[in-house]
Amino acid sequence: MDFLCILCVSALILFAGKNASRAWPAPTGVVRLVTALMEQTKQRETDMPKAGDLKRGMIVEINGEPHVVKNVDVKSPSSRGANTLYKVRFNNVQSKQKLEQTFKGEDMLKDMDFSRREVQYLYQEGDMYTFMDVEDYSQYTLNADDLDDQLGYLVDGLEGLSALLVDGDVIGIELPQSVNLVVVETAPAMKGATATGRTKPATLTSGIEVQVPEYITVDDVLKINTGTGRFMSRV
Repeated sequence: MDFLCILCVSALILFAGKNASRAWPAPTGVVRLVTALMEQTKQRETDMPKAGDLKRGMIVEINGEPHVVKNVDVKSPSSRGANTLYKVRFNNVQSKQKLEQTFKGEDMLKDMDFSRREVQYLYQEGDMYTFMDVEDYSQYTLNADDLDDQLGYLVDGLEGLSALLVDGDVIGIELPQSVNLVVVETAPAMKGATATGRTKPATLTSGIEVQVPEYITVDDVLKINTGTGRFMSRV
């Protein structure tokens, strides 16, 4: 609770105590102020993300600096009554340093103001990747370290992306929930293989390798979940 709110509550209690014998009501203005401050504090706490709600690409404040969530690893408890733990890997937006912290699901983090712009992936030049704002056609460039494990889902012309900006500077992107990628290499389809059969590795056009059903063949277009990296369906 804010210091001012605590101060007002204390003043109200003191006033009530001194005048209890007179049965005077508390000043309306003080009551309204305390109520408003408590509601504001409750709203801010509601808006703050919990560790259990963190997703890749979210931006939070740690030690007064903006950090973007790069990965969340959920550790289920091995004993009854133990808490589920969330091991989170962050990147410092300003220094680019990596940070790992472990939280309980109910731990609160401080949200940070940022904006999203819908972008399209254009091209790669060396370790630099360029994206274009679909509204004003301005371009944003990120290096491979900024994109990290998102690189395996980028193909020329990919749409449905969001650029994350803090104070006008792009600090990362959000991928769509799924992308369509073409199979460029995999073992021949097994005769009689079905959707419920065994899996095999397949290399996709972006260079990543995923496990796919045995009926998948080269040149098939697959829908891949960008959050888990898993095969979803054949398109």
